[in-house]
Amino acid sequence: MWDLILNPFVTILAWLYSALNQDIVLAIIVLTVIIRVLTWPLFAKQQESSRRMQQVQPQLKKLQEKYKNDKEKLSQAQMKLYRENKVNPVGGCFPMLIQFPILIGLYQAIFFALAATPFQLVDLSERLLIPGLDSLIPLQRMWSPIPQLVDLLPQLDLTRAPTENPSYALALPLLVLITTWAQQKLTMSMTGQKSGNKDDDEEDSNPGGQAAAMTKSMTTIMPIMFGFFSLSFSVGLSLYFVTSNLIGMVQYSPQGRRVLERVFGSKGDEAPVEVVFPADDEPSAKKPRRSKKKKPRKK
Repeated sequence: MWDLILNPFVTILAWLYSALNQDIVLAIIVLTVIIRVLTWPLFAKQQESSRRMQQVQPQLKKLQEKYKNDKEKLSQAQMKLYRENKVNPVGGCFPMLIQFPILIGLYQAIFFALAATPFQLVDLSERLLIPGLDSLIPLQRMWSPIPQLVDLLPQLDLTRAPTENPSYALALPLLVLITTWAQQKLTMSMTGQKSGNKDDDEEDSNPGGQAAAMTKSMTTIMPIMFGFFSLSFSVGLSLYFVTSNLIGMVQYSPQGRRVLERVFGSKGDEAPVEVVFPADDEPSAKKPRRSKKKKPRKK
């Protein structure tokens, strides 16, 4: 089942390698760009769901204050608020579930393409769906960022970890950490989420707050985790992570969003969502009394 996603990715990567003068790094970059652009509608839907969830947070806090002693009524009022404002508390999860196997398939395709053992080479040849591409195996795994300065910057072995390559390869895990952090910070700013720790107790009592609190934690944990893992991942996979993060930063930037929205025909609603408060829970505003003018007495 997994091969239905993995094998086409491996085939496309091998074809790009052939078309781009057998430059595996350039092939990885181009394939990553293609996949990230094609999955943009899913990213946009997830981002919009998170933004709308953030915009109903003030109303959720008012409901928590009103029904702080009645959890059942609080739950009913929250669901009513979500329904009337067309907000799905888990709306951002479904697009992510679709994206996940695609991105993992891309990651695995790069892993299999950079075959380092005879068994992996045989497995790679069996995954290619286009006849003739197997003649490219093994793919070139040695790469230099600046071929003209190969004496100063020796070639990297894309199948080995940064610790097993020339010393300048240790900059890659640092780049993975920085770009992962920058992409997540940009994502949070575009969805209206704040990075502060204020009102953590209130956030933990509703689904939107829990999602925001989880996002804040992941902004710190994920960059460190990916940077640490990149020390043991192959250099080729570190290049993939950096490329993917940079593309994500472009996607979430205002200019990048506008270009992609034109390509895919989406409207890109940037205006604030008009939040509708449930009718039963809407604060009643007291109407000011009109002062009656006294009629002059007739003499």
